[in-house]
Amino acid sequence: MKMTIGEVLSHVEKIEKYKYRIRKFGPMRVDGVFFATSSMINHIKEDEALLQLANVATMPGILKYSLAMPDIHWGYGFPIGGVAAFKFDEGVISPGGVGYDINCGVRLLITNLKFSEVKDKLLNLVNGIFQNVPCGVGSKRRDFKLSRKELKRVLREGAKWAVENGFGEGEDLFFIEDGGKIEFANPEYVSDRAIERGLPQLGTLGSGNHFIEIGYVGEIFDEKISNAMGFFKDQLTVTIHTGSRGLGYQVCDDYIKVMRKVVNRMGYDLPDMQLCCAPLKSEEGKRYLGAMASAANYAFANREIITHWVRETFYKVLGISPSQLGMKLIYDVAHNIAKIEEHLVDGEKVKVCVHRKGATRAFGPGHNLVPQKYRAFGQPVLIPGDMGRYSYVLVGTDIAMRDTFGSTCHGAGRMLSRAKAKRKGSAIGVRRELEKRGIYLVAASKWTIVEEMPEAYKDVSDVVEAVSGAGISKKVVMLKPLGVIKG
Repeated sequence: MKMTIGEVLSHVEKIEKYKYRIRKFGPMRVDGVFFATSSMINHIKEDEALLQLANVATMPGILKYSLAMPDIHWGYGFPIGGVAAFKFDEGVISPGGVGYDINCGVRLLITNLKFSEVKDKLLNLVNGIFQNVPCGVGSKRRDFKLSRKELKRVLREGAKWAVENGFGEGEDLFFIEDGGKIEFANPEYVSDRAIERGLPQLGTLGSGNHFIEIGYVGEIFDEKISNAMGFFKDQLTVTIHTGSRGLGYQVCDDYIKVMRKVVNRMGYDLPDMQLCCAPLKSEEGKRYLGAMASAANYAFANREIITHWVRETFYKVLGISPSQLGMKLIYDVAHNIAKIEEHLVDGEKVKVCVHRKGATRAFGPGHNLVPQKYRAFGQPVLIPGDMGRYSYVLVGTDIAMRDTFGSTCHGAGRMLSRAKAKRKGSAIGVRRELEKRGIYLVAASKWTIVEEMPEAYKDVSDVVEAVSGAGISKKVVMLKPLGVIKG
């Protein structure tokens, strides 16, 4: 039974200041729950992503409710900003619940420097990174080549491979989700075509909404936590946002075809075939999990290698030593991923598979998977905004563990489609506007500049207000951009 957006909207009700519910009806097995401010609700209702949220609630083995964060917008099958947990013994795994860019994620680096100390060399830094890190569609680095055998090692070992091969620092591994290596990765479940696409792209930024951003700490909300994490006012920072490139895309594409056949075999009555899935314990489910984790490990290694080249650029341009720069990793989070986790459900600890698509893990204080340095106050959560305004660092909470399977938002969320953005702006206009704000921008494509203009995104402060107001994240610091590198 298919639902319509009109039917879905007729079942929406506000249950708390920042929390809304789609009451279960028709084929829905559970309610849909989403977070928003009152100023965002009308725009969210105009986007049919709420229909996708309701569709997810029809899937076999789903627990408690389907969830969406305030950066929700239309995606493939699941809405972007969607979260759903499935019983491990009875539930399913869906490529549409992870997304095409597997482990598209963000990492944040801090330095010992204030932005005023590098102001005169900022443009040189931006241009240096642009030259040192390949950017754009199909980008590759000519002096960095891998054999198929070595790439499979990357898929098994993730960021650990990068560090062991001289790309990055051993200490980084303590501050990456899963230590930068998902253990159940199995490269044998990754197709030859995916391997072929991944061979030349390791250590590249890509295009679209991926970026490297030099910024600084503009505002501190929690002195105690920010001090413990290593932040100070006006501190120079670097944010890296990219994922698994063509390899991850191909893994998703390959397994969507597999899952469509499984849906027919199992007789699943799904309202949208983009939700195609397989039982977690089926052979197809196990194979997808192994391939997905391999792509996730590729993404962890990718961000680690890029970090190494960013550090090298800073040393060269500023003429300083590693100890003077002090570029340390705060954390690295995955946005498009499915994880096998344990959560309390109706007072009982249950093994589940949590899909987070355009959503961030936000484990609360005391959780054993949070690095020891942060365990007293919760996992760092990195929320990039658009390239013209600001980004945020939050931490996870006990409320997130209770209400969202330890999840929160992942960014600003689009307001305009890429096509609409192209019709509205020009690359020259966007550059000029950013220059007025004191922000340098370099990009491999003028179309990327237009597609990613600030006006194409929601104001991330509204998104953060919703998740902090709902208690599923806590604000620590706000970062402001100084220079942006895009594909």
